[in-house]
Amino acid sequence: MFCYQCEQTAKGEGCTKIGVCGKEPEVAALQDLLIYAVIGLSQYAVEGRKVGINERDVNVFTCEATFSTLTNVDFDPDRFVALINQTVEKREQLKEKVKAAGGNVDIPEGPATFKPESTLDGLVQQAEAVGISSYPSANPDILSLKHILLFGLKGVAAYADHAQILGQEDDAVYSFVHEGLAAIYREDLGLEDWIGLVLKCGEVNLRTMELLDAGNTGTYGHPVPTKVPLGAKKGKAILVSGHDLKDLEEILKQAEGKGINVYTHGEMLPCHGYPELKKYEHFYGHYGTAWQNQGREFSQFPGSILMTTNCIQKPKDLYRNNIFTCGLVGWPGISHISDRNFQPVIDRALALPGFQEDVNGREVMVGFGRNAVLGVADKIIEAVKGGAIRHFFLVAGCDGAKPGRNYYTEFVEKVPEDCVVLTLACGKFRFFDMDLGDIGGIPRLLDVGQCNDAFSAIQIAMALAQAFNVEVNELPLSMIISWYEQKAVAILLTLLHLGIKDIRLGPSLPAFISPNVLDVLVKNFDIKPITTADEDLKAILG
Repeated sequence: MFCYQCEQTAKGEGCTKIGVCGKEPEVAALQDLLIYAVIGLSQYAVEGRKVGINERDVNVFTCEATFSTLTNVDFDPDRFVALINQTVEKREQLKEKVKAAGGNVDIPEGPATFKPESTLDGLVQQAEAVGISSYPSANPDILSLKHILLFGLKGVAAYADHAQILGQEDDAVYSFVHEGLAAIYREDLGLEDWIGLVLKCGEVNLRTMELLDAGNTGTYGHPVPTKVPLGAKKGKAILVSGHDLKDLEEILKQAEGKGINVYTHGEMLPCHGYPELKKYEHFYGHYGTAWQNQGREFSQFPGSILMTTNCIQKPKDLYRNNIFTCGLVGWPGISHISDRNFQPVIDRALALPGFQEDVNGREVMVGFGRNAVLGVADKIIEAVKGGAIRHFFLVAGCDGAKPGRNYYTEFVEKVPEDCVVLTLACGKFRFFDMDLGDIGGIPRLLDVGQCNDAFSAIQIAMALAQAFNVEVNELPLSMIISWYEQKAVAILLTLLHLGIKDIRLGPSLPAFISPNVLDVLVKNFDIKPITTADEDLKAILG
């Protein structure tokens, strides 16, 4: 195997024996083969659009299949075998429709003509020849850009899947996902073309996050500032981790009146700010931190656990019977719920002891989306103009277990008292419970939400820039970004598409960015690696 799509890749170079995430070599191979098959499907989808053939089923499936290959999503080889076969079936059906419409189906051999073997061993052998290192390119910088595009598209596919679950779709997003995937096997594009495609991926991701934002806020209301207890309430318990609000809503509905309290974990914390979710009386609080502590936290939770779309570590045998997955998430031997009938989760929660007594803990504030922040924009502007607020820091992104991420904790601890920290995504669990006080009633630590709520943070920055009549890069705002997986790649490409400069990225730079491509990013966007909290604060604030 060879995989280097996440920040924690072995030795900062690539996982070759087993994934740091827990991914087995055969799963890595099947994921590569699935992407290969989806590229073939995309090639026909591109040709189909030219003659008016545009299949929604193909569009949605492409995003689901691509999403399933993200870090920490699906680790079940049987499900990948099924996805590979489904992809080829859909490809052949689409091919016939394109042919009947007079479209081009004379596509060179490769992904467009791939025929999967009938056995798992045969599929793994096929995969060995079509991994990401085999993509056609004699130029290492173009190959690097192909990988950047692929990993960005994986992030776009994830957000597009979340959005369509809530009824939000845009064919322009689906069209680019197919265009980008099909382009991977093109050899007629130069370096500038590939840079253009990578930045276009960032543009399309902005639209995709807008769709997801519309789905979340249109369904559940705009988040409002809300105090969330970090303790526990005596009684039976269900823990929901991941990202998907629809899954959380359904388990809240189905568990209502059954004497079960529902807790969030990881990226589900911001859900407490949504009016249509917080109305449930048994939606109590937040348990634990994030990815790096999942094993310890899950083993200590006295109820059942539901894992929604991504963010999952390999469950230990000790507590795996208490875990259920849904959506695209999967591990071999773990119960999977495909139809949102969460009765098995509820039954398990009722059978487990639950919390034996109330556990009083601290509280944290969530719900500072763009509506909440811009609702006090006049106070923020007055505080900046009056010198009460000197600088804003967006300290945001992914978390992980690799050493070096304590930089973000130290950075926030050392941010001067006349500065405000905005945060989002699971990286905030390094410092989310810090009491930083306030500036004139404005909290110094503002939780904007999940990773996809980068859209909300961008809207805040743009609105403030307009209010101050300056460009975003002229605002007293610095972005300190931690990355882990492919949604973070998509968000970074969005920031680059918007022309955001001077981003500090860490804990380490992506292994898939070649030296020459990195040089382009440094020259055009002044992107730089983090150093130390003291050095970076001094460089920013003087």
